[in-house]
Amino acid sequence: MSDSKPIALDAMGGDHAPHEIVAGAVHAVRERGLEVVLVGPPRILYEALADHDATKEIPIVRAEEVLAMDEGALASLRRPRSSIAIACHLVRRGDASAVVSAGSTGGIVATGRLRLKPQQGVLRPAIAVALPTRPHPTLLVDAGANSDAKPEMLVQFAHLGTAYAELAHGIAQPKVGLLTIGAEAEKGNKLVKRAHELLQSAPGLHFTGNIEGHDLLTGAVDVITADGFTGNVALKTMEGTVRYAFHQLGEAIGESPAARLGAFLQRSRIRDLRQRLDAEAHGGAVLLGLNGTVVIAHGSSRSQGISAACELAAELSAGGIVHRVGERIAIAPRSHRLW
Repeated sequence: MSDSKPIALDAMGGDHAPHEIVAGAVHAVRERGLEVVLVGPPRILYEALADHDATKEIPIVRAEEVLAMDEGALASLRRPRSSIAIACHLVRRGDASAVVSAGSTGGIVATGRLRLKPQQGVLRPAIAVALPTRPHPTLLVDAGANSDAKPEMLVQFAHLGTAYAELAHGIAQPKVGLLTIGAEAEKGNKLVKRAHELLQSAPGLHFTGNIEGHDLLTGAVDVITADGFTGNVALKTMEGTVRYAFHQLGEAIGESPAARLGAFLQRSRIRDLRQRLDAEAHGGAVLLGLNGTVVIAHGSSRSQGISAACELAAELSAGGIVHRVGERIAIAPRSHRLW
């Protein structure tokens, strides 16, 4: 990796913090060869590292305050010395290459905007999530950072997703789709209709038109742009559907000896499918548009998910995602950047 600075890992964010977070850091260091610094209360983290005999492998940066999982954006102002705030400060100061946290999404977004600041021309950073399509993931932007948006923002989200797709997946000209209720240009509310008009004439984007909810996992486009409310509902619906489908599959397999035999014979394919649809395997969501790389791991992430999130953050930072986004935003006409 060209960037030797460590990943700043918020050790206190997540449903299973700090023990699973620390275990993920240890895995990232030992199995993936990454540099990681843990941010949180030193005594607690030292004891957790001692369980893995890793006290000399991973440094700790003190942060006594913690953003709870049920705290939202305002908590970032009330707790200026929280672990996520200190992690962002390390990146801003140049002591870390990226931030990884499995904490409250609202808290991470608000803290990132406050500590790292949006890039020039970006007023609303957006969350990009990789959907498990083939032959490469489809990026959904925005997946929850901005519940209320303007048409120009959806154009910018398309640029953010395009920069990500170019860098992370090597796609020369990513296809962009607008998430709405019909494939026809006139389908949707006022926000979507106006966004469609702007996307059609937006320079630097390969806009292919509207897509619907059933297109999320078809790989029809490389980037899906949406307001954060619509994107988050679509994402959570898809995740819930996947969990339900695997639950139903498990019950069906247990109903008869023949079904169990069939599952045994196809166990490798079932395992591969489960792995491909596992949100943790993709490393988490990326908060694009800030002066720093921020990866948001799933709140329920275990050690493997945290390790994968660290690797994603390291790859994006080393690849220059912040610079690539800046180039993308510069392409947009001024009318698309000021609102």
